[in-house]
Amino acid sequence: MDFAPTARVKEHEERLLDFMDTFVYPNEAVYEQQIEASGNPHFHPPIMEELKAEARRRGLWNLFHPHSEWGPGLTNVEYAPLAEITGRSPIAPEATNCSAPDTGNMEVLTMFGTAEQQETWLRPLLEGRIRSAFAMTEPDVASSDATNIALSIERKGDEYVLNGRKWWITNAMHPNCRILIVMGKTDPDAPKHRQQSQVLVPLDTPGVTIKRALPVFGYLDHEGHVELEFDNVHVPASNLIAGEGDGFMISQARLGPGRIHHCMRTIGAAERALELLCKRALSRTTFGQRVADRSNIQDWIAESRIDLEMTRLLCLKAAWLMDTVGNKGARVEISAIKVAAPGVALRIIDRAIQVHGGGGVSQDFPLASLWAHLRTLRLVDGPDEVHKMTIARRELRQYDTKPGPEAPSARNESPPTSGG
Repeated sequence: MDFAPTARVKEHEERLLDFMDTFVYPNEAVYEQQIEASGNPHFHPPIMEELKAEARRRGLWNLFHPHSEWGPGLTNVEYAPLAEITGRSPIAPEATNCSAPDTGNMEVLTMFGTAEQQETWLRPLLEGRIRSAFAMTEPDVASSDATNIALSIERKGDEYVLNGRKWWITNAMHPNCRILIVMGKTDPDAPKHRQQSQVLVPLDTPGVTIKRALPVFGYLDHEGHVELEFDNVHVPASNLIAGEGDGFMISQARLGPGRIHHCMRTIGAAERALELLCKRALSRTTFGQRVADRSNIQDWIAESRIDLEMTRLLCLKAAWLMDTVGNKGARVEISAIKVAAPGVALRIIDRAIQVHGGGGVSQDFPLASLWAHLRTLRLVDGPDEVHKMTIARRELRQYDTKPGPEAPSARNESPPTSGG
């Protein structure tokens, strides 16, 4: 494994760091002020379109996309340090057209979409003209097991009719959101992993109702996380992605890269929290001594650096395996980093909050918001417990000499779960 940055990564990294310093960090406050002045938490601030235009001008667009037709065509290992940099700011991923859930939806349409679907929905997503959402999680079933998904997708002539509810559907309140990828059941009598399908549903389709926006620890996010109702929603049969019964397989393909992208950005958020911790500790004095000189604070700083370096290496290993043996061959490492990265980041952010005192839980610093959003990552794209089950089953299978009905199964190593 060679994680040394390639020449094109160094070039993109230099441009991206300058973009962050010159445009992104100085405009974080402007972004928030424009939303606040509008009186609408889901208002699309004009500064974002300015940032997007600048990112495109600098060639910092669709960095995640593996195909050079639409982006630089980076490998997962090459994209990792760039995603980490964008993860340092909550507005950088959208500014570079690399934010979830759009990235996963673009990958689905790239891999499985028809020519018509790609022209209608993929192209405007790649150009940053629209946003999208992935509707999988449901309020009435334990969605950590995706085979529980119950929304009905029934074929009637040349159409599919959808009935059911979804929730925690991220991005649905974004003013530019136009399309949903919806997962539901087309054949309840089929084998367990062939019951589900995915269809494209424009957000303005009659029968699609946004019931409410769901706050996260009191934060109403700009992009929104909503509860949706589907009441006799009709879409053309041509909106089916791949074939009937392919929904579970599509989710497996979608969520592998999505999980590791989250982790890459999470490492960047943790790096920013550690930077804030150090600067605060150096600038504050208690009982005649700098906070940074206290042994317990130095322990926190050292432990944070150690944890971050280990987490980054695990992330790079998972990315390298995805590049060399594919997502399926990297599923254990993907599950491992999906558990490790949020846990490490939350510990570091918590330490930074503590060092900031009362300021740490206020909106004067980004730490409280960072903690709230990264806490959700222990649920999004599969809760920790599901990923630990994947890892444990692989370990046990090495020593299990009596496989039977109760023995760990390899069939569903990495359930496609999603928090939105």
